[in-house]
Amino acid sequence: MTTQRQARDGVDVPELAVRDVTVRFAGIKALDRVSFTVAPGAIHAIIGPNGAGKSTCFNVLSGVYRATEGSVQFGDQELTGLRPHQIAGLGVARAFQNIALSAVQSVEENLMLGRHHLTKTGFLAGGLQLPQARREDRRHRARAREIAEFLDLTDKLDIPVGVLSYGDQKRVEVARALCTEPRLLLLDEPVAGMNADETRRMAVLIIEIRAALGITVVLVEHDMGLVMGIADRVTVLDFGRLIADGTPAQVQADAEVIRAYLGEAAEVPTEPGATPSGPAPAPAPSRAASPGATPLPALPPAASHPEKPS
Repeated sequence: MTTQRQARDGVDVPELAVRDVTVRFAGIKALDRVSFTVAPGAIHAIIGPNGAGKSTCFNVLSGVYRATEGSVQFGDQELTGLRPHQIAGLGVARAFQNIALSAVQSVEENLMLGRHHLTKTGFLAGGLQLPQARREDRRHRARAREIAEFLDLTDKLDIPVGVLSYGDQKRVEVARALCTEPRLLLLDEPVAGMNADETRRMAVLIIEIRAALGITVVLVEHDMGLVMGIADRVTVLDFGRLIADGTPAQVQADAEVIRAYLGEAAEVPTEPGATPSGPAPAPAPSRAASPGATPLPALPPAASHPEKPS
């Protein structure tokens, strides 16, 4: 099994390995010995009914929650116990379900927030606008504009985020995550609240991000049409337990998954791609990148991360 690959910029993209992760809140187990592996460069979906533990799992991966037991490894780096900014320094970025942007600032300024941990000049040099600080600012702004062009946001760079449509704001959220130069991109319900056209655009964008950058994408999503159309592998949680892990076709036909979504009385479909309530979800856009997509230049190496706290 491949445990590491190179992104388009030559930076190594390692495997993500979740091993026996348990999270307890008082007497409640939000996750119960969950284990799965995300292959380098894959689009990997985590799904499950409401309350299954998907958001808790994402919070463990990004350092918001600390696992009570178990291990999360990104290559040879142990993520368990690291703070979110330390995990970001390892090349892990997250776009949130509830948009976490500054509504009064422009799109460009929001993207520049994603560049902050990559800056080298200090507070004093930046405040005094010394030549080194100005040069670095120009480099980071140029990179942010490249990413905005890739996400079709160039004409919105000077517009306050708060006046954009919901779909555009979600794309800005993804763009800001990309501005951190990730090797692993975590997308928390990227099409939640979107209409059909916005959902199709986001599906194509996720495919193009993987194709252009070669990075790993892990997403939590309820839209089964999108998940089954673009994911290479799907992990299914229910009541904090892992109940299935496999290809989209394998997961769709899994009896435990069908029962979790449709109840104990549900019957396993007899035809590939069918569900007890009717045909399979409508397919998401093709895995091929859209012909008019602007290629995104290679990313520089991820910033080195600070020492793990004791």
